[in-house]
Amino acid sequence: MKTNLSSQIKLDRIPRRYYDPQGEIELTALTREEKVYTRIFETVNEGSTYLAENIAKYIRRYVDEKGKCVLALGAGNSTHSIYSELIRLHNEGKVDFRNVIVYNISEFFPLVAGGPSTMARLNDVFLKHIDIKPENVRTIDPSVTKEDMYEYCKAYEQSIADEGGIDITVCEVGSLGTLAFNEPGSAASSLCRLVLLGSEARHIIAKDYGCDDAPTTAITLGISNLLSARRILTMSWGENNASIIKKTVEEPASSAVPASFLQGHPHAKVVVDLPAAEDLTRISQPWKVTSCEWNDKLIRRAIVWLCDMTKKPILKLTDKDYNDWGLGELLALYGSAYNVNIKIFNDLQHTITGWPGGKPDADDTYRPERANPYPKRVIVFSPHPDDDVISMGGTLKRLVDQKHDVHVAYETSGNIAVGDEDMMRYFLMMDKIAPMFHFDTEGYEKLSHDVREFVAHKKSGEMDSAEIREIKTMIRQAEATIACNYIGVKPQNIHFLRLPFYETGTIKKGELSEADINRVKALLEEVKPHQIFVAGDLADPHGTHRVCTDAVFAALYELRDETWMKDCRIWMYRGAWAEWEIDHIEMAVPISPEELRFKRNSILKHQSQMENAPFLGDDDRLFWQRAEERNRATAQLYENLGLASYEAMEAFVEYHPIS
Repeated sequence: MKTNLSSQIKLDRIPRRYYDPQGEIELTALTREEKVYTRIFETVNEGSTYLAENIAKYIRRYVDEKGKCVLALGAGNSTHSIYSELIRLHNEGKVDFRNVIVYNISEFFPLVAGGPSTMARLNDVFLKHIDIKPENVRTIDPSVTKEDMYEYCKAYEQSIADEGGIDITVCEVGSLGTLAFNEPGSAASSLCRLVLLGSEARHIIAKDYGCDDAPTTAITLGISNLLSARRILTMSWGENNASIIKKTVEEPASSAVPASFLQGHPHAKVVVDLPAAEDLTRISQPWKVTSCEWNDKLIRRAIVWLCDMTKKPILKLTDKDYNDWGLGELLALYGSAYNVNIKIFNDLQHTITGWPGGKPDADDTYRPERANPYPKRVIVFSPHPDDDVISMGGTLKRLVDQKHDVHVAYETSGNIAVGDEDMMRYFLMMDKIAPMFHFDTEGYEKLSHDVREFVAHKKSGEMDSAEIREIKTMIRQAEATIACNYIGVKPQNIHFLRLPFYETGTIKKGELSEADINRVKALLEEVKPHQIFVAGDLADPHGTHRVCTDAVFAALYELRDETWMKDCRIWMYRGAWAEWEIDHIEMAVPISPEELRFKRNSILKHQSQMENAPFLGDDDRLFWQRAEERNRATAQLYENLGLASYEAMEAFVEYHPIS
């Protein structure tokens, strides 16, 4: 059973020499924009192995030199794979920790019984699996008071100094550019202290630790403490960290990105996988630092970049523009600016279609979707009960209006995103009408009483009762049904899969299992679709989208030999967080002003989601606002390039199943 196929999606073919150059001269050229030593690996496993072997090497060196090695360790998610590798090396006898002293770099304050703890996590994922002496593990004392905080922090620093200082700091570069809990605004001279955690950091903590109410304060070693180490090894994985890695590595050091202060350390390393490196110049704009291995997507990206630099549409670019901006190679390949311009213009023009299911009996040579069969059987997989309309509501309406047999499959209940107030609104109504329609039975009155009592005494972070979770599920199912009815999806074509991995009642979800995949398979085998739409949010902030995508891809993999699969195309959309980059877009569906209003109304049918947009950090725009602004921005980009002007656009990338 393959449950991680989304991790194998590679939208770009990145030549190995861009991220793993073999010669010093080539390395120097490629990294000329990078201000701190950065290693890029194709996978997380490769990067983790490299880091673990480095840590083991340094431990052996420092123990040989002075009889001990002092580590300052973080417990962020990105470190876990490194610790797993270190455990493996330890079990193979390649490194021991008997002469290692560990300092925890940060801890929540105050610690709450049963609440999140970095030390508890560090122990679970690493320390209890190695031969470190208990007395050599140092962490923040949870009993310290605010009144004693200053003196305590000074004492923690002195303890490190008494051991001869930190030999190796190991921590992740956080999604906000953090090191430990040093958030944006932390100075390079900052020391061990009590810090206030921002709202976005607390969202991340709530997700990572599976708690509904994250701590508001923490004690952390400062930037100055962390950078005092003889060696600093940091890491970051995944495309959601790509923008912060670029700021850390290539932009001037600033307190706005605390990790950028790594640039001032002579022995700091930043280790990333290819997705996290995708915004670095040598990966995203290699023409600036080396001769390129040109393909259609890279050429498209370069031309779009050139249009942005020159503020010209594609067909107005000149030979001089190409030469002035370092793209003379393309002139040598194609002979003139005109030849390149017309190729890319036509490529982009061919992505635009008002017939997302294919135009029947039309010449489909240059259309993104085939004309036949018509009508098509279509399944739109929606991770939550509103992602369909948020992400592709305009396209969904087009598919229905163009007479395709459209099914919508909601993969999870989405019940944890329903607030108690939204639920109680229904009980207020039902309590009033129950006597009118004679369902004020003993059973209903007990349910109403129990729900009210539970909500009234509910503790922060407490999991809802099974009954409340079921009621909240019903609310979301009703809203999704109303939205589908509004669009015109047939009632019998609305499917609520309720994948088991989601049904934990908390933010932290279970693992994808065969039970999840079998539910998806059953629907696929029943419908035998010609076209599938699936979420492609590989950097989804709260993870559910990616797990749902893996469930679909795993089911498709198991059904790969079915006859109907040979005539099925899979399109990936993106949710409220980000759009596909234009060099990847293979189908762009225009949306008129009227259709955009229709899409907004479809989203507004999900009333329980209107008050706020969960898990989106400091961005307080509602889902419909984010969706409209994203769709308008895509249309504006096409217009800026000299193509047709539309009100908005929804974009898609085709997924090719792994055989």
